[in-house]
Amino acid sequence: MDWVRAAFSPASVAVIGASDNPEKIGGRPIKYMRANGFAGQLWPVNPQRDEVQGLRCYPDVAALPAAPELAVIAVPGEAAVQAVEACARRGTKLGVVISSGFAETGDEGRAAQQRMVDIARAHGMRLVGPNTQGTVNFATGTIASFATLIGEVPPQIGPVAIVSQSGAMSVVPYAFLRAEGIGVRHAHATGNECDLTVADFAWAVAGDPEVRLILLYIESVPDPDALARAAARARERGVPVLALKAGVSARGQAAASSHTGAVATEDKVLDAFLRQNGIVRVPDMRSLVRAARLWLQPARPAGARVAAISNSGACCVMAADAAERHGLVMRPFEAPVQQALADVLPDFAAYANPVDLTAALLSNSGLFGQVLPVLAQADAADSYFISLPMSGKGYDVPRFGQDAREFAARTGRPVVIASPLASTRAAFEGTGLPCFAHDEDAMAALGELVRGHQAAQEANRLARLDGAASRVATLPRASGFLSEHDSLALMKEAGIRTVPHRLCATAQDLHAALREVPGPWAMKICSAQIPHKTEYGLVRLGVANEAQARDAFETLMARCREQGLPADGVLIASMCKGPREVVLGARWDDRFGAVVMAGDGGKYVEAMPDVATVVWPFDAAHLRDRLQELRMAPLWQGVRGEAPLPLHALAQAGQALGAWLHAQQGRVASVDLNPLVSTPDGQWVALDALVELAPGA
Repeated sequence: MDWVRAAFSPASVAVIGASDNPEKIGGRPIKYMRANGFAGQLWPVNPQRDEVQGLRCYPDVAALPAAPELAVIAVPGEAAVQAVEACARRGTKLGVVISSGFAETGDEGRAAQQRMVDIARAHGMRLVGPNTQGTVNFATGTIASFATLIGEVPPQIGPVAIVSQSGAMSVVPYAFLRAEGIGVRHAHATGNECDLTVADFAWAVAGDPEVRLILLYIESVPDPDALARAAARARERGVPVLALKAGVSARGQAAASSHTGAVATEDKVLDAFLRQNGIVRVPDMRSLVRAARLWLQPARPAGARVAAISNSGACCVMAADAAERHGLVMRPFEAPVQQALADVLPDFAAYANPVDLTAALLSNSGLFGQVLPVLAQADAADSYFISLPMSGKGYDVPRFGQDAREFAARTGRPVVIASPLASTRAAFEGTGLPCFAHDEDAMAALGELVRGHQAAQEANRLARLDGAASRVATLPRASGFLSEHDSLALMKEAGIRTVPHRLCATAQDLHAALREVPGPWAMKICSAQIPHKTEYGLVRLGVANEAQARDAFETLMARCREQGLPADGVLIASMCKGPREVVLGARWDDRFGAVVMAGDGGKYVEAMPDVATVVWPFDAAHLRDRLQELRMAPLWQGVRGEAPLPLHALAQAGQALGAWLHAQQGRVASVDLNPLVSTPDGQWVALDALVELAPGA
């Protein structure tokens, strides 16, 4: 793509609003490019000057020797719009609009931003920003940015690409990574994303053969499909993508909206989307930087099993606790491995997993190298955690580092080192192994690596799904809530088993229904205008015989008339009970499509939610795995003599609902099935259904 070349390696760059002061916004891009080896033509544009920072300065874009491939626009307001137009007419491929005061400020700024976009598109020019710190490719010296940290922290070209909606968050990780000795190749900020987005730049850097890790900072995802394509391109090359998503809290979402001019996406939906596309979500900047060193290693864990080794018994205990906190499994080694360790270690050492080397390591430096080959044979480990809190003077730390490097190469499994001593970390880092000052950070990074690798594998599997088809439904009305009778009918069509029921408009209908629907019964007013009936006293449960049914029918209909509420009649349904109620629901998201949630049900589902959220496409196996992560997960296997709950059947029902909602393509806004109960034949039956149609459906 022309814009990618213009962003990463342009033959010429114009800086519009260029300043002779190298510390001004219009001066820094020139200063940075000259200092960092930019090999192309660099043309300052400023009608007030003949020369800028020793370079010939041009009065306007028309006076330039040729059309600049890349234009850095550092003039305010309407002047920025005019600069975009001048560049577009000359044939510029890409404009980086540093200027602020556009969509992030309100309607007037949004209109000016749209004019700028329309002008650029009319001439085939692409835009970054506005309201951006700029774009950076350190490898080519193309630094179309005014970020202060680039001047404060000298660049070191490395394998990391940073792509951010925030200007600061494009360079703050850069500074932290540089402090860790990790080089950065790209640092791109997309600002208001009037045209090119984080997804576009993620796709572009994923195609750079020198990039081995992509870090994202996002506040909203305007085009999920584009981000999914970028993630897929990265997975094809084996490049991990980590994302820090801000705007999780209600206050954070409000700040994100005012910051970027975009509305923050509901967090659970975005979380599911990222996971299903193999993008590793991290909670904060520290985690983003912490994970980088480990992700840059080529080794990937086959599973979540970890073996731990330390010369501190306390660290061994805390390692076991930390492993559990971060989703890792610490299993005892098999008997032959334990015996081999016992033959090497002191009699008082622990060796089942974790392995306590004890203070004997101080007097016998060879102990470390003797234990590691034994651990290499252990089938109970997919990765290794080494903690050396006592490793200063008197310990042969360089030898430990070489032993660990050879061990990592021999096993091909991830190895992380933790030590509070900088000298110890330096010795291990010199061998290329990832090191952390805190045991907790090391174990957390290992947990993130395991989850991220599993997510990437799952994303590749989900990408091969054909998206099981479901037919487009004939909807009974134009918009709004449907009656329970109509909702249950649609759910039966979607492949969801529904409770035996019948709508009774008259007493004669009731007489027939009592012979068709097994009792005892639940009786409810059926009305599209009354989605929640309990608060109006329009539900009767535990109806045992025909006399009670007739009384309930007359009472419920009378209450409707008294309150002036419209009703289609009374819905009579079998009373079904099961060991546990679950909820299954779905809604249409204008960006992410069909979203399905399932989990613990009943009346407290909103007050104490314990549900899994997935986005289409997915299959039953994926939803089943997410359900097994819930707090209620032990109940799937059965507790205190209860029979196991049919987990896979619930996942299949969720898949059917997702396929059905996807087929409606936005005509159905939401579906609520609460509760469902399990049946003796291992299925689930929906006792209640509420379908809401989108406006104009």
